[in-house]
Amino acid sequence: MQDKTGRCLCGAVTITVRGKLGPVSYCHCSQCRRQTGLYYATTDALITDVEITGRDSIWTFRASADAERAFCRQCGSALYWKGDGEGRISLLAGLFPNPTEFEGGYHIFCADKGDFYEINDGLPQYAASRD
Repeated sequence: MQDKTGRCLCGAVTITVRGKLGPVSYCHCSQCRRQTGLYYATTDALITDVEITGRDSIWTFRASADAERAFCRQCGSALYWKGDGEGRISLLAGLFPNPTEFEGGYHIFCADKGDFYEINDGLPQYAASRD
C-alpha cells in the first residue's frame, strides 16, 4: 500500500498515512458547521499509521469534553478530529492532493444539518453518530 501525504494550506504541517484510509465521513453536526461553514469531510486512519510533522504549528481545541480538533497555527487549516481513547484519527480529506481517490462513506449528525443545502448523494444517513 502506498503512503499518502497531505498538508495544510501553508505547508507547515504534513500528515503521512502508512496504512489504509477509510471512506469519507461527512459530519453535519453544529460544531463542524460552525468550524467550516458547511460540514466536515474526513477519512479515518489508525493513529499508529499516522506520522505528523510540524507539530509546533498545530493548535488543538476541545469543542467537546471527549474530543479535540486540530488546526495549523500559521494558516488556520483544519487538520483532524480525534476522540479521547480512540485508536483512530479523522483526517480532513481536503488535506490530501488526490481526494478523488477516496470513496464517499456516509453522513452523520444529519438531524443537525444546515437548512441551506440538501444531501442527495445516495450515501447512508444517520441522525446522530453512526455508533
